[in-house]
Amino acid sequence: MTSETRMNTRRVFLGGMLIAGACAANRAHAAGGGSGSSGADAKGGARHAMRHARPASRPQAYRLQPEVSQTGPKVRGSTSVAHTLDTRRREIALTFDDGPDPVYTPQVLEVLRRCRVQATFCVIGSDAAAHTWLLNAIADAGHEIANHSWSHPLLTRMRSHEIHEQFARTCDVVEGAVGKAPALARAPFGEWNKRALGISASLGMSPLGWSVDTCDWEEPGAREITSTVLETVRPGSVLLAHDGGGDRSQTVAALRDFLPRLIDSGYTPVLPSDTDVFEDRTGKGWGG
Repeated sequence: MTSETRMNTRRVFLGGMLIAGACAANRAHAAGGGSGSSGADAKGGARHAMRHARPASRPQAYRLQPEVSQTGPKVRGSTSVAHTLDTRRREIALTFDDGPDPVYTPQVLEVLRRCRVQATFCVIGSDAAAHTWLLNAIADAGHEIANHSWSHPLLTRMRSHEIHEQFARTCDVVEGAVGKAPALARAPFGEWNKRALGISASLGMSPLGWSVDTCDWEEPGAREITSTVLETVRPGSVLLAHDGGGDRSQTVAALRDFLPRLIDSGYTPVLPSDTDVFEDRTGKGWGG
C-alpha cells in the first residue's frame, strides 16, 4: 500500500467516524422540529463519535469564548468560530467543501448562476492546485473561496508547523490563482483546537463553521438532502454541502430543487464575509 493510499484510507475512516454522528444528530433534530440548534446538536454527535475513535492520548480539551466576530478584511483573523449569520435577518450562507472538482464544481456554479446567488467554496489545496481554472471560475462569478487545508487531515493531531503548512500552502495557491488569499478557513471535519485557530488567525483567516449539515456525503438521495435542508434551515443558517470528494450528483440535483424553494420562501443567500456579524447560537463555543 502506497503512502498516498494510506493517507486516503485514513481520511475516509476519520471522516466517516466524525460525520456519521453529526448526520444522525442532524436528522434527529429535523424529525423533532427543533429551532436553531441543529449545528450544535450535529457537532455534538460528531464529537461523541470522535471521542470513541480517538486513542487515550487525544488532544487536550479546549473551550472557545461565546462568539460575536467581525469577518471583514483584517491583518489578523478571528479565533471565534462562526456557525451562523445574524439571525435577525432572513439570510443564509451556502458553503461547499472538498472541491474544486472538474465534474461537479461547474455544475454547482451553473445552478448558482441561474438562481443569481453567491456561495462560499471551501477548497482543498491539492485539488485547487490541480484545477486553478476552477478557482478563477469561482472568483470570477463573485463567489468566495475559503481555505479547507491542503490534504484534509485532522488538524488537532498535527504539530504546529504541519498545521501551518496545510493552511499556508493552500493560501499560496488561492492567492496565486485569483490574486487574493482566503479570509476564511474551515477545519477538516470541523475540528479546531487553540493551536490551529491561532495559526489560522496568524495567516489572516477567520474560522467558519456551519449550522445545517446536509449530510450529502452519505449519498442518501437528492430528495433526502432537500428534505434535510428545508426542515432545518432557519434565518442565519450556514449550510454545509460538498462539491468534491466523491460523487456529488445527488448534491447538484438537490441544489437545483431546494435553492429556488428557499429563495421563493424569502431566504437570501449571502457571503459570510459580507455580513456584519457572526454569532454562536449555542452561547458556549466548542469544546474539545
